[in-house]
Amino acid sequence: MPKITKRFVEAITADSEKVLKFWDTELKGFGVVVLPSGRCTYCVQYRNADRIKKRLKVGVHGQITTEEARTLAKKQLSHVVHGEDPLEQRRIERGFPRMDELAIQYFERHAERKRVKSRKEDKAMLDHFILPTFGDRRVSQVSFHEIQTLHLKLRKTPYRANRILALLSKMFSLAISWGWRSDNPVLGIERYQEEKRDRWLNDEELERLWKVLNAYPKHLTTYVFKFLLLTGSRKSEVLQATWDQFDLEKGVWTKPAHLTKQKKKEHLPLSKEAIEVLHILKKMNPEESPYLFPGKVDGKPLQEIKTFWKKILKEAKLENIRIHDLRHTHASHLVSSCLSLSVVGKLLWHTQASTTQRYAHLAD
Repeated sequence: MPKITKRFVEAITADSEKVLKFWDTELKGFGVVVLPSGRCTYCVQYRNADRIKKRLKVGVHGQITTEEARTLAKKQLSHVVHGEDPLEQRRIERGFPRMDELAIQYFERHAERKRVKSRKEDKAMLDHFILPTFGDRRVSQVSFHEIQTLHLKLRKTPYRANRILALLSKMFSLAISWGWRSDNPVLGIERYQEEKRDRWLNDEELERLWKVLNAYPKHLTTYVFKFLLLTGSRKSEVLQATWDQFDLEKGVWTKPAHLTKQKKKEHLPLSKEAIEVLHILKKMNPEESPYLFPGKVDGKPLQEIKTFWKKILKEAKLENIRIHDLRHTHASHLVSSCLSLSVVGKLLWHTQASTTQRYAHLAD
């Protein structure tokens, strides 16, 4: 039998009644199987540790070259020499899920418990970065080096790069618990240093903002921003707030656990100014919606506030201010009013003292 070459394979005439097999004279176990249809498939034939004869498909002629098939065959036969069973290993790998399947399971079994905003952020990272890179790969095959390469590509956006690492780490931790792989390839990859954003409105900027807000007394979104400033609450908490959470006589807002970031019920004392805003909202809510800030769709709260926010910032001549910075502004004014950092931390429900510590220089 001659050496299997491109010329030899293409010169074979298929038999319409039976399957033809040709074996290479130089590489023992390497061969080509020719079907009656004329399809030529490269394969490796070997015996495993139990002396059972097996045949492993390497590739189809036309999809790979003869030399590529020979190289792959050498690789598989070297595994056999070391006591491995390539065909059995392939069968095992085919039973392992891919990264896109892990993503689905992550959302169904874990992300469902996260906040809506967090789920959206996870989905964006998966759709734009993780799945385009690893989506069709087996969970068990993704390596430390590949993940580190992705992290390095995103070094100009360190916050995003680190969040992607955190998401991958959680996904692989779940994969380990489900028996889909034995290790977490994210462990050991060094995160980029992140600069905390310390932007809040000073007295002069706050006065300009409040003046512009007062120019729109009939605009519902005006009071969203006022209430954010007066309570230091998160945007999602304010927009999802319902009237049954408030005791106007005692001046307390009881935030239910499902509304808060920490998933714990919170009791927030309200200032006189915050209660005044609530009374204004009562008068603006003749249809008695359960929400403080009812949206245009019945039964749902206000959704879109960014457009009005940009308009307000432009008129107040303010730059580089996010809606979340109103929470920072509230905290900074509490500290400037001589409240201790520990009290401010409790009012804002910071779980770590370091989060409140950013305002230490104001206390000084």
